[in-house]
This record gives sequence, C-alpha cells and structure tokens, in this order.
Amino acid sequence: TRRLAVSVLVMLMTAAVPLLARAETITFKLLPTYSRATFKIDAPLETFVGNTAGPGLAGTLTVDPARPQGAAGTVRVDLNTVRTGVDKRDADMRGKDFLDTEASEGNRWAVFEIKSVDIAGPVEPGKERLAEVKGILTIKGKPVETVADARVTYVKLTPEQVENQKRFGFTSDNIKIRAKFATTFTNHGMQIPQLLFLKVSNDILLETDLTFARQ
Repeated sequence: TRRLAVSVLVMLMTAAVPLLARAETITFKLLPTYSRATFKIDAPLETFVGNTAGPGLAGTLTVDPARPQGAAGTVRVDLNTVRTGVDKRDADMRGKDFLDTEASEGNRWAVFEIKSVDIAGPVEPGKERLAEVKGILTIKGKPVETVADARVTYVKLTPEQVENQKRFGFTSDNIKIRAKFATTFTNHGMQIPQLLFLKVSNDILLETDLTFARQ
C-alpha cells in the first residue's frame, strides 16, 4: 500500500511539471508600426474619426499566458499625433478649450492603465479569446475607471519564423489585442460649447488595435 501511494504521488508530481513549466510571466513591448488607436465622435450633423499610429503609440504589457487574469500594463497615445483629416479641427481639438495638449505632458498623453482582465482560462497560441479589460483611462489629467471589450490573440513563432520576422520586431511570443471602450468629454473635465453640440458629441468611442512582442 505504501509503495502504491508513493507511486501515485510520483505520477501526480510528474504530471504537474509541464503545467508549472508553462506558467511564465512575460514582459511585452508595444510595436508602434503594427498598432493604431482610433476615436470616433458621432454628432447629429457630423461624424468624424481620428487616428494615430507609429511614434504616437507606446506601451508595455506583463502577462502569464497560463493566467492572463493578472495581466498589467500601460498604453500611451500622443494626442498631438491624432489626425481627423481636417487640420483646423485637429488644431481646435488640441487647443485650450478641449485637450490643451501644449499645457503639460499630462495633457499631451492619453493613458490607459490595465488593472485586471476578465477572461475564461489561459490564452493559447493561435486562438482568439474574448476578454473584458478593466483599467484607468486618463485624459487631460482626469482618470476614469473603464472597461474595454477585447479580443486577444497569442501568436507563438517557431525559431525559423522568428529568424524571418525579427527584422520587423517580432519575437517568439507576440500578443495582438483589439479593444473597444467609451468615455465622454465631461468625464475628463471638458465641456462641449452649446454652439457646437450638433457637430461634436459628448460621447467618444475609442478603439485600439495593438501588437505586442516579447521584450
């Protein structure tokens, strides 16, 4: 009986080794070239979309693919790089009545800080998973708790694939996150002038398409 118990214990410990080996916290860095951030404002008389990519984005992500619920990270968007297609509108958005991006570094950057992730189970290579990402969105120095609906894809490359893709910044472990969430101008201390309420809605829909590679 004792020998049987020892054998069972050894078998259980051996079976647990692969699970322990898979548990690894990885630090990822945002690849700006393959990422973008978008905002949409849908007012009664006008709908416009602002976009930024490349140097306008920065961020890091720390996550254990086996336990993604404890993920943490920060994504920063340089609001001076956002373009809507109309130069005067862009200048007005960055002006003192709205974002006032020249006043301070805090006004210049929109920051989303990840606090937790609601996702069922681990993320597996090649499989897209739905998640709710809870965090703090700070615009114009005003932090607001928010939840983003996200689609997460973990992409793991073979050594041969890494050799072919490393010049683009990709590594053995990569994560793509597509997320949507909402806020308002008033959440962040900005008020839409009555004169503009038909052309500028208080509601802002934000969308990100972010690619991270192992640091």
